[in-house]
Amino acid sequence: MAAQAVWQPKEEGLREICGLLRQHIRPTSDQSRILQQLQHYSQFPDFNNYLAFIFTSAEGESVEIRQAAGLLLKNNLKTSFNSLDSSCQTYIKTEILPCLGASDRNIKSTVGTVISVIVEQGRISTWPELLGALLQCLDSDNLNHMEGAMDAISKICEDIPEELVANFPGLGERPINVLLPRLFQLFESPHASLRKLSLQSIKQFIMLMPAALYSSMDRFLQCLLVLSRDSAAEVRKLVCAAFVELVEVQTAFLEPHLRSIAEFMLQANKDSDDEVALEACEFWSTYCDSQANLDLLREFLQHLIPVLLTNMAYADDDEALAEAEEDDSLPDREQNIKPHFHSSRFHGSDDDKNDDDDSFNIWNLRKCSAASLDTISNYYGDDILPILMPLVQAKLSTSTDETWKEREAAVLAIGAIAEGSIEGLYPHLLEIVEFLIPLLDDKFPLIRSITCWTLSRFSRFIIQGIGNQKGLDQFNKVLAGLLRRILDSNKRVQEAACSALATLEEEAADELVPHLEIILQHLLSAFERYQKRNLRIVYDAIAALADAVGAELNQPRYIDTLIPPLISKWQQLSNSDKELFPLLECFSSIAQALGTGFCQFAQPVFVRCMIIIQSQLLAKVDPVSAGVQHDSGFMVCALDLLSGLVEGLGSMIEALVTNSLLRDLLLQCCMDHDSDVRQSAFALLGDLARVCPAYLHPRLSEFINLAAKQLECDLRRKLPKCLHLL
Repeated sequence: MAAQAVWQPKEEGLREICGLLRQHIRPTSDQSRILQQLQHYSQFPDFNNYLAFIFTSAEGESVEIRQAAGLLLKNNLKTSFNSLDSSCQTYIKTEILPCLGASDRNIKSTVGTVISVIVEQGRISTWPELLGALLQCLDSDNLNHMEGAMDAISKICEDIPEELVANFPGLGERPINVLLPRLFQLFESPHASLRKLSLQSIKQFIMLMPAALYSSMDRFLQCLLVLSRDSAAEVRKLVCAAFVELVEVQTAFLEPHLRSIAEFMLQANKDSDDEVALEACEFWSTYCDSQANLDLLREFLQHLIPVLLTNMAYADDDEALAEAEEDDSLPDREQNIKPHFHSSRFHGSDDDKNDDDDSFNIWNLRKCSAASLDTISNYYGDDILPILMPLVQAKLSTSTDETWKEREAAVLAIGAIAEGSIEGLYPHLLEIVEFLIPLLDDKFPLIRSITCWTLSRFSRFIIQGIGNQKGLDQFNKVLAGLLRRILDSNKRVQEAACSALATLEEEAADELVPHLEIILQHLLSAFERYQKRNLRIVYDAIAALADAVGAELNQPRYIDTLIPPLISKWQQLSNSDKELFPLLECFSSIAQALGTGFCQFAQPVFVRCMIIIQSQLLAKVDPVSAGVQHDSGFMVCALDLLSGLVEGLGSMIEALVTNSLLRDLLLQCCMDHDSDVRQSAFALLGDLARVCPAYLHPRLSEFINLAAKQLECDLRRKLPKCLHLL
């Protein structure tokens, strides 16, 4: 209270700052101007006192204004708390604590955030009143006080749990020793909010496992089993998450309770709340990877596998809308999506043009279930087939439009077990692949999409079968089907088909040579029509093709068809466009495959790479002059492409590098702080040392010294290429 008597806000300053905050929360205001004015006020030593006063004590101001002041205070304290005068620190702490019991939920939440920031910046040992205030609120019968204290505790536990575990002489006991019994008591609270916050707080210590929690583990596990039947979904979700973490790091403690836990998780996997079911589904993969008691889980496979398969066909109304069909003529969004475990949700017809694909990247119950089945198959192998395959066959036998999600889930399941249960599947693979091929032309885009991915999982088998006529015919059908799907009207099918083709190319190698022309035709057609997101997958498929067939690509009809469109695309991109990354990687593979056949394109490619490296080196010290923000990824890609040129052109590269700045730029890159840049630089250095050592001679001693130093670092696997220098 003494601090309050010393400092009081001036009416004029209070009025001006409140006025700015009113403008700040108004959407139509000039935010840059307001932030400049707030920045001006922040130069005054007691500005944060004003914010604390407005947040905690400004009578007549709206909750929105008060919360804005609190959030601004929190942001300021993150960077300036330790530089504040001690009287200001004391004033802010004194003002904040009484607000723990605020009736407004937003104010309570902001109080907890501010307290967590102060503890993070100033340490809990410098605020001895805090722990007592929190305990006093927890021991009260006032729900607002209890929730306010628990909100603050949960934020401290989440942000800086080690602060509560540490031993501070001035505090007597470790904070966790005092708090933990209170948190256990709150598990029995009639208020779901308190049960949730207390469990959420304790969960933060599972990985740290302080002595207080370790010695209370039996009580904690018993509490979790009781809370597993909680009426609040958010509490059940936390119970699942806690068990997942415990099985990962404290398996021994769980062994006496594993059967009960597995039974709960199985039921939770069918929970009506999606988030609870998703959290429970995470348990199975974690359980298998921990190798806790695989025989115990074997008892549950009969019940678990049908649940996973059911969840793989799961969709709710919102997800159904989000899976609407995308036409490839629509503009793309910034996404980088792998075709693994696609969401099986209703997505309309081929004419539906919904391009909102954010949900496609979200980890959901369907994807998690498929991943769990994949992991289970890796540990139990063929043992799961008698349980799974009759269910899969039943789903595949359906033929109505209403059951398409069941069929898609079955195809996904086959792909998920393609590696773990391959021995049991092997005698039937010819039949399985033959069954999948027609699904590439299915009416429903996500069936087409997931069929592409599933077929890619059997690429090795498909290639192995080429030696006999039946296998060769099947390979031709799969290749033709994937090429058709590359030109599908659906973006997700396009992506899955390109990815599947790249996988097939890696396995097929020179078996693709008879099909080179048709593959290039389809890839270049895709190149012309795809939008930004899927162009990256086309680049990958082209690179995989070049890696697979090598010098067979070095024919004028292929070169003239393939290279000009790629050069044109490069010319359309700025040196700071991240779409360069996959394109440069693609060029690198092509340059190595074509060898001297790439000579006619080498000059512009070399010059552009040099410009990229120069601009990025300049951007590190002066981004304004460089005109780009520094991103080491551009340097890595440019250096790797230069390595591809050197490997492809051999000694002919000397005509390009002579009289260039490459030697000096390469020296700078070998000294770069980014390890990826150094690795790529040393790889290029080794290539140059092999084919044109005379070019390096003027600065050879510097390169040798750098290479010798790097031999002591963690780059040994890259350095052997540089040993020509030594």
